[in-house]
Amino acid sequence: MAVTTTHRLLPPPGPPRILALAQLGNSVGDGAYYVTSALYFTHVVGLSPARVGLGPTIAWAVGSVVGVPVGRVADRCGPRGTAVVLALGTSAAVASFLVIRSFAPFLAAATLYAIAQSGLAAARQALLAGLVAKGERTGVLAHLQSTLNAGLAVGAALGGLALHYGTQGAYLSVFALDAASFLVCALVLLRLPTVAPVPAVKGHGLAVLRDRPYAVVTPLNAVLLLRMPLLSLGIPLWITERTQAPEWMVSALFVLNTLAVTFFQVRTARGVTGLATAARAVRHSGLIMLVACAVFALSAAGVSPWVAAAVLVGGAVLFVAAEMLQSAGSWQISFDLAPPGRVGEYQGFFGTGVTVARTLGPLLLTALLVTWWRTGLAAARRALPGRFMRDGAGGALGRAVAALPCGDCGASRGAPAGSVLSARLPAGPRLGPVQRRAFLLAQAAPHSGALSGTQRVGEALPGHGTAPANLLGRGLLFQRGSFDPHGEEEFRVGAGAGSPA
Repeated sequence: MAVTTTHRLLPPPGPPRILALAQLGNSVGDGAYYVTSALYFTHVVGLSPARVGLGPTIAWAVGSVVGVPVGRVADRCGPRGTAVVLALGTSAAVASFLVIRSFAPFLAAATLYAIAQSGLAAARQALLAGLVAKGERTGVLAHLQSTLNAGLAVGAALGGLALHYGTQGAYLSVFALDAASFLVCALVLLRLPTVAPVPAVKGHGLAVLRDRPYAVVTPLNAVLLLRMPLLSLGIPLWITERTQAPEWMVSALFVLNTLAVTFFQVRTARGVTGLATAARAVRHSGLIMLVACAVFALSAAGVSPWVAAAVLVGGAVLFVAAEMLQSAGSWQISFDLAPPGRVGEYQGFFGTGVTVARTLGPLLLTALLVTWWRTGLAAARRALPGRFMRDGAGGALGRAVAALPCGDCGASRGAPAGSVLSARLPAGPRLGPVQRRAFLLAQAAPHSGALSGTQRVGEALPGHGTAPANLLGRGLLFQRGSFDPHGEEEFRVGAGAGSPA
């Protein structure tokens, strides 16, 4: 059984298996890099979080622009040699992070990294197109995707060890591992046969930009690729901000997604054999993703933590099914619509969808989940009958805050520092941890002090999520402790700055 499973996970011997080994080599390093890079650049390098976010945004924007010309270079100079050079460039970029200690060189190295990664992806696709028969490409890509996820999982575990120790040496070891992994990738790619370069055709410079079908399909695929930041950013934000599910569900859903792609991507891709089946797979993926997002939304319906967790698992299963269908369909479409001799150029353009999703996706998703969600909820409260809104957990919070004036919290406005105040939650639907804190903070807001404790509003408490954003900036602190769903809560007035006058 173990031999059969391994055979299913590995691509056929020859060039496909060598490509998989190269993919596995650098994906282990990437997995460790992804989970540690943010803390490394803020804690070790000393960059501000804003600059850590700005640098990759600029870098990937540049990478998306150069992806097409680099892909064209792969067509004209040969994809194997181009891929090797770009793998070495990626290794050099990651290695430079070991000694960088300011923003300007960080931005330069991040830009080199993004350019090399974007070009490497296009060159690998051109290499695969030159070494694998047309009818077998989607199946081989499915194997490569499974290998990628397996490597990322192993790398993420190694990165977790570095996070556990939290030392500068641990972080530096991760970056050294990632740099070495791309060296291994370059050496493995050298074992592949050479693919002959294609001579340039006069008058066909950047022809992909004039190919209307391809120019339409690529941005549509970029929209579907918003699933990438949805998994890494959107769903974690949703779980911690909007649901009562335990915060470890963020990790559990990521593991579920990784394992599902590792073991089922190849099987899912078997049904995609041409443009017709690819288009059908992509259509189905969009519909399933729509249902998955609706299921994720139900997890915020004020249900218990374990019911919310079960709903999230259901949404995650639908999500990964849609992801695997979209991947298989888009691979087939991107190759079948690309003319022979210009696969690198066309794949470089198609790959910009990944860059766009990585660059704009976080901004769009945070706006949807933080700003527009609240605006839409307020509009719904104005438009829908009051009884309908009162039935939900959000309505319960609004009713609780509106029903209890300041006097009900047991103290007058301007209570002196050190006063112990208490508030009894109203009878009715159970309030979640985020909603309970919002209620208590609403009671404390009229006072000139702040609640005692060690964490500011908006910082995550293990297992409890964070307070709503509209209460941020009040300078309030909330107290650690257990919370009985209908019990009495006590909080202490302090002299915190920034509280409303």
